[in-house]
Amino acid sequence: MKQFRIYSFLLILLSFCPGLCAGTLSIDGPYLFHLPNGGVRIISVDNNGTIQDSTLNSIPKDFSMPVTASNGTYLFDVALHPISRQEWESKAFDEQLIISDPHGNFECFASVLKANKVIDRNYNWIYGSNQLLINGDVFDRGEDVLPIFWLIYKLEQEAREMGGQVSFLLGNHEAMVLGDNLKYTKEKYKLLAEQLNMPYSALFSQETELGRWLATRNTIQVTGDYLFVHAGLGQAFLEKDFDVAKVNAEVSKALFLNKQQRDEHSETAGFLHGSNGPLWYRGMVRNDSKYNPLHIDDLDAILKKYDVKHIVVGHTIFPDIRVFYDKKVITVNVDNQKNFDKVLGRGIYINKDKRYVISDKGILSEL
Repeated sequence: MKQFRIYSFLLILLSFCPGLCAGTLSIDGPYLFHLPNGGVRIISVDNNGTIQDSTLNSIPKDFSMPVTASNGTYLFDVALHPISRQEWESKAFDEQLIISDPHGNFECFASVLKANKVIDRNYNWIYGSNQLLINGDVFDRGEDVLPIFWLIYKLEQEAREMGGQVSFLLGNHEAMVLGDNLKYTKEKYKLLAEQLNMPYSALFSQETELGRWLATRNTIQVTGDYLFVHAGLGQAFLEKDFDVAKVNAEVSKALFLNKQQRDEHSETAGFLHGSNGPLWYRGMVRNDSKYNPLHIDDLDAILKKYDVKHIVVGHTIFPDIRVFYDKKVITVNVDNQKNFDKVLGRGIYINKDKRYVISDKGILSEL
């Protein structure tokens, strides 16, 4: 009798919400594909869970696309702009804001930018000739991957026009998803790919606007006395004697390959995308033997080789902004939602030779 009641309940549930178990699409996109004839194909999912798939034979001069959050809120329009790789080295900016690992949480990502006057309420750049740097990992875990990518993309052009800079560095989750490792990817994205009869990574292939853009993002960037990298640099990396330009180029060459293909592509690609490479290495901030913790002498050698005084990393999550090796290493990856709720550190703000922990209420303390 008990089994019969359970069975009857399931039948009733399915009759009222047939899409629940079959899987229903939710708001997503836009994904823009470039076509061989110069046109574009634009795919998105609307408020009703319906795929909108349209083609333009050419791109109008005033072309732009609306970007909507997963809750249905319109956010901003994004226009296309020329794509190129940023120089890996630049002078120090008067002001810099550095955050990491937004992982599809648009509200948390935008809130810290608004609170620290990087963008206005309409998501426009107001940070002048200063720098915003996002230290990897937009993909996975959250429901708003596309809005974050498109906002960074949009702000990059707006900052450039004002003499500023927006820098997005590749993280391990960019390498995972583009290499078709979907271990942490939300079902909404997998379901859309299934409906389109393509792998999820194809939505970011090099035939797409965001794929082309991601293919030109750096892995390591140096600004003044600071080196930025998603995970860290270790002894094994030091022994390879890489220059930064080579690292950035080689990571990108293998970015759209899976793990086996990367290993087969070249020894360099396998290493850079591996556990001791800059996208995964945790030994700068973890002492566990399995992470091959970095000795201070090797850290000093790395700082000397790249002519910097500090290295800023994300990747490894901490309850708040942390420093290591007498402030030579700074980690900026936190639980964005928890730290948003508790008004704890969300990133760092650098003003000339001063560093501060910042939150969604602005500056919290000097670092």
